[in-house]
Amino acid sequence: MWRITLLRTGKTAVNLKHLFQARRMASGTKYLIDDPNYAWLKELDLQTENEGVFHGQWQANGEYVDSVCPTNGQPIARVRQGTVEDYNKAIVNCQEAWQTFAEVPGPHRGEIVRQIGHALRAKKHLLGKLEALEVGKILPEGEGEVQEFIDVCDYAVGLSRMFGGKVLPSERPGHALLENWNPLGVVGIITAFNFPVAVYGWNASIALTCGNTVLWKGAPSTPLSSVAIQKIMVSVLEANNLPPAVCSMVSAGADVGTAMAKDERMPLLSFTGSTPVGQKVGVMVQERFGKSLLELGGNNAIIVLEDADLDMVVTSALFACAGTAGQRCTTTRRVILHESVYDEVVSRLKKAYGQIRIGDPMEDGTLYGPLHSQQGVDLYTKTIADIKAAGGCIECGGNVIQRPGFFVEPTLVSGLAHDSDIVTSENFVPITYLLKTSSLDEAIGMNNEVKQGLSSSLFTKDVSRVFKWLGPKGSDCGIINVNIPTSGAEIGGAFGGEKHTGGGRESGSDSWKQYMRRSTCTINYSKELPLSQGIKFE
Repeated sequence: MWRITLLRTGKTAVNLKHLFQARRMASGTKYLIDDPNYAWLKELDLQTENEGVFHGQWQANGEYVDSVCPTNGQPIARVRQGTVEDYNKAIVNCQEAWQTFAEVPGPHRGEIVRQIGHALRAKKHLLGKLEALEVGKILPEGEGEVQEFIDVCDYAVGLSRMFGGKVLPSERPGHALLENWNPLGVVGIITAFNFPVAVYGWNASIALTCGNTVLWKGAPSTPLSSVAIQKIMVSVLEANNLPPAVCSMVSAGADVGTAMAKDERMPLLSFTGSTPVGQKVGVMVQERFGKSLLELGGNNAIIVLEDADLDMVVTSALFACAGTAGQRCTTTRRVILHESVYDEVVSRLKKAYGQIRIGDPMEDGTLYGPLHSQQGVDLYTKTIADIKAAGGCIECGGNVIQRPGFFVEPTLVSGLAHDSDIVTSENFVPITYLLKTSSLDEAIGMNNEVKQGLSSSLFTKDVSRVFKWLGPKGSDCGIINVNIPTSGAEIGGAFGGEKHTGGGRESGSDSWKQYMRRSTCTINYSKELPLSQGIKFE
């Protein structure tokens, strides 16, 4: 989950500026939404020109930006971006809506979230097609991402009747000691292009259930997905006679992102994006003593030991490395192979890569679509050049595909040292490094030597090795898998990572606690006034 730019600093911001310029089309441009083949977009209540701000009503005052289809490079439709002034109006209205929403009982809030999930189910296929068209994901992955939002809604419904504090034993007679949880207020959510639906869903479903209102800034390059989801949220709120600004949205660029990070009216900001930008976000939020939930980069590894089921390894690695064209935060970037199986696995992976069906992500049978933008293609090209300059061997792939859109070949690379700058630096393109190891201990060291700590996986049949991998001297990641790939986390567990991945946790387990404030409450129901620790003050 990478490549969202919040600040107007550094190389990424410059590249995104160029991307925006390329997406601002001249008047008279023909849009796919006006093509009868794409008339289904209007079933999502999208138009040729769309307002990208909702703060109780649809109204934006910024520039129009074209959403571009990565499969063919053609504009889909236009979205008018929001300004900082639009954002300020949105957060004021979102705060006002909270005054009403905070008084809605938890189970009733859960019912609202249940209805959101139901509304998403009704448009799951259409939303999945929109993701394929705007993001570049293959259709099954697009629908799967919508399903993830639906699943988190279901989870949140149960949570609405279960979250709560504790009754603790007090050392003072006639006293009760309680732990109480209350909502924070307005929760800000900044999401990235590669998961424009699910990441918002993880955050919004839990935040709403906990009694917060939400203000969403989606990725500037996927504004149609944001608008379509926002309209579903609004329809449910209005049907329940709740202030629609409970779920507000501002589609905008770096200026609004910076305003959110610095705004004391926003007690929690959830940010999904690159590690460099996330670090800046975390600092700005901390400077105002706010709370941040950071989901940043991942340089994930699969370790394959000599006793592994190699059929399972190849199938898992194929999806984890090449799925979503390498644009998942949990994508496998490194495959660490025991020296005894290295040659066989590399040979089988190369054969499997040669059979990947590349094409239009909306067509049946396609397994691998385009990168999201020209920016991704440029990064791919630069990384391939760096690999060759460093003496790496391109085992397969390594080329830009000459066709409309932003297509590149999924690539396997060998011959680089495990601790080289190229291997230990996260890229967000479909390039995987093949590394050799002689032992589990060495492989664990290689897994842990990168700065990120998101997802990791070990393939073995040895139970003792499994528990070493899960233990204190094993993987240092937030997600530690055995005999499954690094991608494809379930919503019931907490999702997130350690180190430069940011430390945030979203979705399941006790992640809900990040969206609430905890109070320790002591109630004296006696007629005495004893002090704790036996202190006498008389």
